[in-house]
Amino acid sequence: MNGGPGPSRIARFAMAVAWSSFLAAGVMELLVFAVVDPGDLRWFGAAPLDLPAQAVYTVSFLIFWGVTALGASLTLLLASLPADDVKPARRAPGWPR
Repeated sequence: MNGGPGPSRIARFAMAVAWSSFLAAGVMELLVFAVVDPGDLRWFGAAPLDLPAQAVYTVSFLIFWGVTALGASLTLLLASLPADDVKPARRAPGWPR
């Protein structure tokens, strides 16, 4: 090891969000397309998709990845909010002991 500083806090958060959402998107892709055939997909029930199956897999994976990354980043944001440092000036007598 070179002993230099590691990645910043934001970089570590971004890597954690990207990697976990990538894995979740892969699992969702497997689950969805184990049940759904890409050739049977239609635009809101009307015209069939004119895309090859690989394009449907790719686009759906990117959509799954984006949605799970959004959810993971919101979770990380809410979990890492700073705590309230406001403390009461003095305690009421007898509460809590």
